Amino acid sequence: MVNPKAWRVIPRPLLETILNNHVRHPRVPQILILHGPRGVGKTTLILKRLYEEWNTGPHVTGYVDFAESTEEYHPIHGHSYPWTSWGNCTPCRLVSLKAQLENCLEVMIRRGIKLGVISSHQIFTTLTKWHSPTAVLNKILKNQSDQKLSSRNRKKRLSVSKLWDTAIFRLSASFNENELVDLLDEGIAKEELSFYKEAVVALNLAKEVISVQQKWRENAIHDLHAKGRFSRSLANSATDWPCLLLELLSFAADANYFQPKLVINNIEVLKKAFIEDNKTVCGSMYHDNLIWRMIALGANERTLPIILVTSDGYYSYQAFMDFGFPDVFISRE
Repeated sequence: MVNPKAWRVIPRPLLETILNNHVRHPRVPQILILHGPRGVGKTTLILKRLYEEWNTGPHVTGYVDFAESTEEYHPIHGHSYPWTSWGNCTPCRLVSLKAQLENCLEVMIRRGIKLGVISSHQIFTTLTKWHSPTAVLNKILKNQSDQKLSSRNRKKRLSVSKLWDTAIFRLSASFNENELVDLLDEGIAKEELSFYKEAVVALNLAKEVISVQQKWRENAIHDLHAKGRFSRSLANSATDWPCLLLELLSFAADANYFQPKLVINNIEVLKKAFIEDNKTVCGSMYHDNLIWRMIALGANERTLPIILVTSDGYYSYQAFMDFGFPDVFISRE
């Protein structure tokens, strides 16, 4: 049993300095947890004092508040904050929380594309680092891998990079250029337009690859729920897309040019999220796997600055034990 130890309370001016020092680096080795009792002004500090500054110049900050999905209490829906903790409110749908996170990361990716630091090639390289998209690309190109091919055609099977280029070419032909509206400026050169288009098509293709691979694992996940087991690979499959986006943003980060960062408020809501079917992992498994992979990205490659904001005492007294060792997070209260 953990023996709770009171954290040293940090004055707000000093806390602002700590947070600013953390996010000024393009990449960092650890995620930071900002913890404090409800009502002390954590959200106000982020949104009213720091958020605008963190979105000026080269800085781009994605902000996700998982409590926004709690429609009965969140001010965004015209209600007041609950008297109790968010963890005691009605659980949210995991699919809604996933969409919040992924949409936020995709917006930042598009900002990176507009600045020219994220290209089709980088998306392909990051995707193939952890995934084998050959079967999905064959499916997209109507060239199923299990199709009977003559020995002559079998020798002509395309490499993954060739399949990728072919898929990009075909999808570009039917691409709706309205998706580029937020990327276009007046007097844009034809070469830039081509770069934006190829990168956005590549992003859509990578998302489709991950989505199809997740569908192929649905039966395995259903069996996982039925038998009450755990599978690291299946848990990873649920967080593949947001983690791929995080890795893209981390590698694209460049001091004084493109410095993305991510703030996730009320992270504890994700831990208690519920699923409507057994086609994906449960909320707690998704939560743990997402944080595990954030930790791994920071430790192995360095990650963009990530700040988790919470009022749940679990993150101050227990989380560091569940995730390995006392210094796995930078914790501030």
